[in-house]
Amino acid sequence: MRLVFAGTPETALPSLRTLIDSPRHEVVAVVTRPDAQSGRGRKVHPSPVAELAEEAGIEVLRPQKAGDPAFLDRLRALEPDCCPVVAYGALLPQSALDVPRHGWINLHFSILPAWRGAAPVQHAILHGDEITGASTFQIVKELDAGPVYGVVTEEIRTSDTSGALLERLSVSGAGLLAATLDGVEDGTLEARPQPADGITIAPKIAVGDAQVDWAKPAMHVDRLIRACTPNPGAWSEFRGQRVKLGPVRVVAGERLAPGQVAATKTAVLVGTASDAVELGEVQPQGKRLMGAVEWARGVRPDGDETFK
Repeated sequence: MRLVFAGTPETALPSLRTLIDSPRHEVVAVVTRPDAQSGRGRKVHPSPVAELAEEAGIEVLRPQKAGDPAFLDRLRALEPDCCPVVAYGALLPQSALDVPRHGWINLHFSILPAWRGAAPVQHAILHGDEITGASTFQIVKELDAGPVYGVVTEEIRTSDTSGALLERLSVSGAGLLAATLDGVEDGTLEARPQPADGITIAPKIAVGDAQVDWAKPAMHVDRLIRACTPNPGAWSEFRGQRVKLGPVRVVAGERLAPGQVAATKTAVLVGTASDAVELGEVQPQGKRLMGAVEWARGVRPDGDETFK
C-alpha cells in the first residue's frame, strides 16, 4: 500500500523504520508537527520523525493544523491507501480522515479501551497496572474509540519508568502496526468494536501533577516518580527551591515523618505516610543531575528539614 505516516517523537521511529523497510508497502510521505524549540539553547529543530524521513529521502509535511487546505490538497494528491499514526500529537479532522481508502490506523500504547488519551503509559504505571500493551485501531472522531485491529501485551516491571516501558512498547508496537497493515492489505484482518466496559482515560500529566505528596504511602510515591520519569519529571521543594527526583527505592520498615530528610554517608531517606524511600538521582533547580548523597553533602540537611 501507499502510506503517509504521521508521527512526531522518538517513540514513533521504530514504526517508521519498520514500514520504510517493509517490502509490501511504500512510505510516500510523513506528516509531523512543525519544527520546535528544544535543548538548552532553545534552537529550532525538526522532529525526530522529520529527521528520519529526510535521511530516507521521504517528503515531509508539517501542517500547523491537519485541516489546513494546502495540506489536505497535498494529501489527496499523494493518494495514500492508508495513513498509519504513532504519537502524531494533533487532532485529525474528518476532512483528513476521509482521504485514504483504508483510513488512518493508530498505534496506541495501551490495551484499549483502557487508558484512552495522551498519557496511557504514565497512567498505567501510576495506577499500579501489572500488564499493559499496545493496540492498533481505526481512528474515528471520538478520542481513541475506534474499532481495534490487534493487540500486543507487555508486563510492567516494578522498576519500570514510563520512558523504559514506552521504549519497549514502541518496538513491539512497530511489529504490530506492520502486521496490521499487512492484514488490511490482504483483506484478512477485520477491526472489532471496543467493549463498552473498562473505559479509562489517561490525560496528559502536567508539571503541577508531578509534585510528590509525601503524605501519601511509599508505594504511591514510587509509582508517581516512575510514571513521571523522564517527562514531565517528578519534583519536590527543599528550602524553597525545586528539586527534580529520579526513581526511588522503598525501604521496608524504615519510618520517618512525611517529607523528613535523613542523610547518611551512604544514603538519603525521605519519609512518607508508610515506609521511607531512598532517593536515587536528584537535580536541584538550575544545576546538573547528581546522586542524592552528593546533593546531601552540599546542602547538609539538619535532620528536621523536609521536602514539601
